[in-house]
Amino acid sequence: MFEQWIQWLPGLLSGLQTSLAVTGLSLLLGLPLGLVFAFGMISRTRILRQATILVVELGRGIPLLVVLYVVYFGLPDGGIVLESFAAAVVAIAFNTGAYTSEIFRAGLLSVPRGHIEAAQSLGLNWTDEARYIVLPQALRAIVPPLMSYSVIVFQATSLGYAIALPELLNSAYQIGSVTFEFLSVFILAGLIYAALSILVSRFVDAIHSKTAH
Repeated sequence: MFEQWIQWLPGLLSGLQTSLAVTGLSLLLGLPLGLVFAFGMISRTRILRQATILVVELGRGIPLLVVLYVVYFGLPDGGIVLESFAAAVVAIAFNTGAYTSEIFRAGLLSVPRGHIEAAQSLGLNWTDEARYIVLPQALRAIVPPLMSYSVIVFQATSLGYAIALPELLNSAYQIGSVTFEFLSVFILAGLIYAALSILVSRFVDAIHSKTAH
């Protein structure tokens, strides 16, 4: 079995590269989107606040697989055609933005009100207040949970199999369809997912323990 795993590793690692690329781009787009959603949810403008909450609730309530199908199969009806890689990034980024918005919102609300009032008394505008006062303090609280969420995003890339994205799970299936060793190759793929997820989780725990002290 181990000899087979060694033979399959190059194909699986190729799929892993795609999974990691989708993860990275989804976080690169999704995290800023989550921050925008967070500011929208705590906005003093009622219409903006309610509209943002509605979008976030839809993003959290609709299964990611359905979002993937809408982006990949549905958008072409409106004249927007995306290949599987781009469709996966768009769908996962939107899902990431919706879920991390709550993490960002909690971090923003954790900033002491007195600090914000002090910034306002100094005449700082909203942009400078957010840049120099709110975000630096909020980031200390939200970095560990955001890094933990990156593991979920990585695991979610496996849903790209449903739209023919050549990621890790798809690569495992392709190998299994040729060798008929589905159980063995899926176990190996699962171990790769688990190894990376555990590694990142341990890294996050180490960072959290250092910042806690």
